[in-house]
Amino acid sequence: MNNNEMIRVNHAGEYGATRIYAGQLFVLGNDPTIKHMAEQEQTHLDAFQRMIIERRVRPSVLQPVWYVGGFVMGALTAAMGRNVAHACTAAVETVIDTHYKEQMEELTFSGDAELNDLVTKCHKEECEHRDVAHAEAGIDLAVAYPILTSVIKRITKTAIEIAKKI
Repeated sequence: MNNNEMIRVNHAGEYGATRIYAGQLFVLGNDPTIKHMAEQEQTHLDAFQRMIIERRVRPSVLQPVWYVGGFVMGALTAAMGRNVAHACTAAVETVIDTHYKEQMEELTFSGDAELNDLVTKCHKEECEHRDVAHAEAGIDLAVAYPILTSVIKRITKTAIEIAKKI
């Protein structure tokens, strides 16, 4: 994946993440844990948005899909309960952990220190989100946890592959 594709897919992913948390907060109200994660995702999105503009990278043309799809995923999982909302976070962030690790390996040799630093920072915080979701919410008790997380992981992986190009 070239650096422009990384920026595009990460911008799309962070955009989708802000929408997932918006949906969760819409249903659950001012949950401090989710609000904190949402704020970090917004910071990530803002950084990738700056790169999109500065480097003249075409954003994903599917932003309307990420806008609606992310919100719906967040709202639906939150409607099933706080534990299910955190199960959603854990599933998404598990995929993102692998996604960012792959990018960090590629960026080691690219000479793009700015992008490498941003991906590394985002990776660290995404892993924290995953760990908080596991530890704080008791997500093992979430309704149909294995099925739910499997579906969410597949959706996330598919969205990544699509956003790289479109």
